[in-house]
Amino acid sequence: MEDGELTRTGEVMAAIRSKVSGRTLVSGDRLPSIRSFAATMGVSPSTVVEAYERLVAEGLIRARRGSGFYVAGTGLPPLALAEAEPRRERAVDPFWVSRQSLDADPAVMKPGCGWLPADWMPNTALRRAFRALARTEDAVLAGYGSTRGSPALRRLLLSRFAEEGIEASPEQLLLTGSGTQAIDLICRYLLRPGDTVLVDDPCYFNFQALLRAHQVRIVGVPYTPSGPDITAFEAVLTAGRPRLYITNSALHNPTGATLSPQIAYRLLSAASVHDVTIVEDDIFADFEPEPSPRLAVLDGLNRVIRIGSFSKTLSASVRCGYIAARTDWIEGLVDLQVATCFGGPSPVATELIASVLAGGGYRKHMEELRQRLARARHEMATRLEPLGIRPWLMPRGGFYLWCRLPEGQDSAVLARMAVEENVVLAPGNVFSVSQTATSFLRFNVAQSGDPRVLAVLRQAMSSHLAG
Repeated sequence: MEDGELTRTGEVMAAIRSKVSGRTLVSGDRLPSIRSFAATMGVSPSTVVEAYERLVAEGLIRARRGSGFYVAGTGLPPLALAEAEPRRERAVDPFWVSRQSLDADPAVMKPGCGWLPADWMPNTALRRAFRALARTEDAVLAGYGSTRGSPALRRLLLSRFAEEGIEASPEQLLLTGSGTQAIDLICRYLLRPGDTVLVDDPCYFNFQALLRAHQVRIVGVPYTPSGPDITAFEAVLTAGRPRLYITNSALHNPTGATLSPQIAYRLLSAASVHDVTIVEDDIFADFEPEPSPRLAVLDGLNRVIRIGSFSKTLSASVRCGYIAARTDWIEGLVDLQVATCFGGPSPVATELIASVLAGGGYRKHMEELRQRLARARHEMATRLEPLGIRPWLMPRGGFYLWCRLPEGQDSAVLARMAVEENVVLAPGNVFSVSQTATSFLRFNVAQSGDPRVLAVLRQAMSSHLAG
């Protein structure tokens, strides 16, 4: 069978899985006839036969002689995300890269990870907040907390929103267990299996991992130094009818790009015409020297949902995220968070974060951090230059450099070689839906200071060319 036909077989299988997982087809229901479903999908009857036979082998459906195909009583098999379509080699699979970073021994160097070193964080302020928290009331230390999360932290966030120009009410804000959980709740609330979701190409790789868990169709739009390619964005909205668009506006991950006012305006206009909801992940906002355009500010939380967290600036150990959106959506999300987590985030975490944010040291910490990262970005770019590795652009802030490799180098091959030498890299295609970032690596400049990082990279590049 030709590759194109294999792909079409996979599309037919995915369509049936979507109908079963979405409860359009339930146990005992008869599947469409081979000829009718072939016409619906625009494929040959033999392609549908192949798809049905493969689903029978999986146990999802069963055949009745002379009657057709039916949904089996066992339902869907367990969801193995690493095996979900599209399958990727491990070096560019989001789960492999995440596991390499999260499970690494402390001695392993992690220039491909997505967080700052522990000694770059405001640990003195955190310890001070922990000591104060030890004297707080018992309910904070032992209770579940309220469904919307700490009133103190929510007030602080609403005050920060007001400084930007977002006039939001307390009913428009929900605290969550983490930034990732915020996206997960939104996906649970707004999406159904088989829906289409638009992301940037490249984009934060865990967006893709999470969306795979929700069994949706992921479509990428090329990203430029001023935002998504707006012509491609408008074309995808017309052709694909996506339900959501998930993006970073400030210091885009992985490219470090900044959204321009013109692109922001056209994005919102196109989203309004095509009834698309935008999820704007604002996790890197505090790393910007000056605020860039924000979709949530321009939109006023009508069509745009803002999410964020504090893991990049305060602590990844004290997890807490937030969702700012329309009041009616927040009400539904509160119920969903109760159903899946029985309440909001940890009161210990939220009160501790509120204490640090309210203290006078946080703004000073961020100012010093921005200056330190600016030096690190330029130093890293200078150190990479002799290897022929150059930044795609120099970001205004943050800790990422999205870099192009010399011709002939494959970042996935380099990542496989480097991990054998206890260096975890982030190859370009782990971020790319279309798998067109073979020649890119994302560097965390705060995690790349050890001279061994470049030594291992230089050796891997030489071995790759020699091989």
